[in-house]
Amino acid sequence: MIRCIGVFKLLKAASLIVVGFGILKLIHEDVAMQLDHWIATLGFDPGSRMISHAIQKAINLSPTKFKEFGFVSFVYAGLFLTEGIGLCLLKHWAEWFTVVITSSLLPFEIYEIFHRPTLIKVLVLILNIAVVLYLLYRITSEGHASQNNKIAQVTQLLRSR
Repeated sequence: MIRCIGVFKLLKAASLIVVGFGILKLIHEDVAMQLDHWIATLGFDPGSRMISHAIQKAINLSPTKFKEFGFVSFVYAGLFLTEGIGLCLLKHWAEWFTVVITSSLLPFEIYEIFHRPTLIKVLVLILNIAVVLYLLYRITSEGHASQNNKIAQVTQLLRSR
């Protein structure tokens, strides 16, 4: 299960890297034309009110804002890469790291759901909460098991004397 969470984090990282490069590419392109091309390629309805609104907002962004969004995308990708690689290698620190990072992002996800609810956002929130709860359960139960093993070892050592 830990490796599945790791793969999920790696997929999120890969997505953010693609998004980051796509955002940075827009700095030197005709934003409206490029977004129209991407929307058509992905099969979205360019006449949709939400898509039109997103295109309009993107057209009005300055090159500095595109750079900032690209930078933030790469920072989050780095966090997700760290989590994913650590979890795939079954590193205990990665479990703690994932709990801290994922938990810290939950308030932002909840805020987004309240302001612009979508089914995907709700599903991602539920998945992230499940990941945090599972990792906390795993960390605490393993912690108790290893502590109990140490106590048993010490007790056995003392009895043998």
